[in-house]
Amino acid sequence: MSSAMPRQYHHGRLRSALISGSLELIAEQGLRGFSVAEVARRVGVSTAAPYRHFADRDSLLAAVAGTVADELSERVRLAVSRHTDPIDQLAAAAGSYTEFTIESRAGLHVIFAPDLRNSRHEDLHQSRRGLMDGFLELAFAVAPDAHAALELMEQLLAQAHGYATFHLDGVFVQHGYSAELVVHKSVEAARIVIIEHRQRDARA
Repeated sequence: MSSAMPRQYHHGRLRSALISGSLELIAEQGLRGFSVAEVARRVGVSTAAPYRHFADRDSLLAAVAGTVADELSERVRLAVSRHTDPIDQLAAAAGSYTEFTIESRAGLHVIFAPDLRNSRHEDLHQSRRGLMDGFLELAFAVAPDAHAALELMEQLLAQAHGYATFHLDGVFVQHGYSAELVVHKSVEAARIVIIEHRQRDARA
């Protein structure tokens, strides 16, 4: 069990404190280590207190996943806003995914956690939809049709997540890669994939 010390929260902000505590726990122990009791301990409340705001474990996890999706959407939006060329925008979006996942240790594996596969939480559905629609819109700008855009988005997100995972798992340590370099490599790799897709589609 983690040795993280319980912390105080401001009165009336228990819900946000529970979400923050959940993100910290998932970052340290992964989804398998997530439990309402441990989150409550970290926040410094009784094990019954979280249920004043969340009906069950999955409700808290859904709120966490929605928060991750919303924060990632904003990170992508900011990264894209720095560019005007569609290829640069999509590559920047992929890089921002890698950067966000490295920093938070939470990405699509949390947003689409297996325990939430049949989620009934509408807020989470909306957050997921907003995130994925944003990526898809960027892919549509460089792809000739819906099928090509979906395929491109899938490849870019899988690749971006892979860069983040390799960094977090220490695969790049032997090469001395910094987080900043990994993000840069993610952007450049995304650019290559995008250009290759466009060239392939042009030949089709």
